[in-house]
Amino acid sequence: MTEQNKKEEQANSCPIYKKCSGCQLRNMTYEEQLRFKQIKVDRLMGKLCRPDRIIPAENPEGYRCKVQGAFDFKNGKCVSGVYQSSKGGVTAVERCPVNDERADSIIRAVKKTALSLKIPVWCSFNGRGFLRHVLVRIARNTGEIMAIIVGSSENFPSKSAFVKELMKKCPEITTLIFSVNRSEKMTVGDRCEVLFGKGYIEDIICGKRFRISPKSFAQINPAQAERLYELAVRSAKLTGKETVIDAYCGIGAMSLIAADKAKKVYGCEINKAAVNDAVINAKLNGAENIEFICSDSGKFLAEFNDAKLKADVVILDPARAGCDRKFLTELVRTSPERIVYVSCEPETQSRDVFFLIKSGYRLKKLMPVDMFPFTNHVECVALLSKLKSDKHIDVELKTDELDLTSAESKATYDEIKAYVKEHTGLTVSSLNIAQVKQKYGIIERENYNKAKTENSRQPKCTKEKEEAIVEALKYFMMIK
Repeated sequence: MTEQNKKEEQANSCPIYKKCSGCQLRNMTYEEQLRFKQIKVDRLMGKLCRPDRIIPAENPEGYRCKVQGAFDFKNGKCVSGVYQSSKGGVTAVERCPVNDERADSIIRAVKKTALSLKIPVWCSFNGRGFLRHVLVRIARNTGEIMAIIVGSSENFPSKSAFVKELMKKCPEITTLIFSVNRSEKMTVGDRCEVLFGKGYIEDIICGKRFRISPKSFAQINPAQAERLYELAVRSAKLTGKETVIDAYCGIGAMSLIAADKAKKVYGCEINKAAVNDAVINAKLNGAENIEFICSDSGKFLAEFNDAKLKADVVILDPARAGCDRKFLTELVRTSPERIVYVSCEPETQSRDVFFLIKSGYRLKKLMPVDMFPFTNHVECVALLSKLKSDKHIDVELKTDELDLTSAESKATYDEIKAYVKEHTGLTVSSLNIAQVKQKYGIIERENYNKAKTENSRQPKCTKEKEEAIVEALKYFMMIK
């Protein structure tokens, strides 16, 4: 099968991917996606440390074990699918290739059950109706499934009949929960009522048993999460003598894995529900050398430093926005020998890494992991070590020379090709790029611009491809 046929088959596997916009890279083969993400990481931090080869997903389809199905009443009928905040509405999705098929089946059953019982579905046009969305969480290694029904009010119409009918259609659900959310956000409300089961699910990750409650965070790709956590903890090079801080610890996954090889572990997390789960998880796994604290991570580090305590290793896995200045300042003050920074957003990670380098750390290793196939997101583990004052030479680091937004930055041909492919779907050649760069006064190597023989004619870049390449050159700030 040719590359073009592979791309067409892949794109056709989801006929609505352009409307949904969740899988930005579905028009690429999986090999092209990995290359695109590798280039992204290389460009952001390659001048500081040569990144390892990206770790691919064994199965790039059907990996999502946390799936939300939003409901809306449009054009006289109920639709379920993906809520798009930019459009303020729901794009109908019956089956998503990256979702665990069981989750999509449950969402369809919820819709069918609600309609059969005449339970009013939320209508975004007039702001009326009851059924807002459903969240399905699947524990891949235990098979337990949680479904959370989110309504607009505490008055659940035909609640008993709904539970009975849904459980008949979906006996695989091990716990069913009801929550109220009156806001526009696609979130679970503060109060959760257990309609069936124990109110939580448990999964096994890296040989550890974890409880996952309705409001706590858990990775959507458990198979890759195992590889990510093992990679992060292995990078910490623990010997059993270290004190470790796991900032942004969530339900305590990396804390528990690190506890096997550390003297003491402190886990910090601002989400109270996640901390409650983390405490229970420590008991489930018999880990007695862990202490979990519910607090802002920056505040916790400040108190830790004020108490003159010492940490040898700090592991951090912040949200997509990265770390704030307060946290980074306190982290430098903590002065651990090693920092393991896990991030789902290389742009903010690179910003924070530059701060740490200016504060006396060296980026030793960079390990990208493909947690979210078909999306443009890439997870990355960065290992930083503290420089010894008697073993290094001070140099002036100008972060504007390293930053992606620097006017001095130059994109490679592969980066330009990847950008054009992602944003337009067009495949452009090195010759096409060279022709456009020459037209805009960017000097190119002679062999790209000249024909191999006097009589041979070079194919000219089409107008459509030229416009796409120009946009890429503007994005990379190579032309204005």
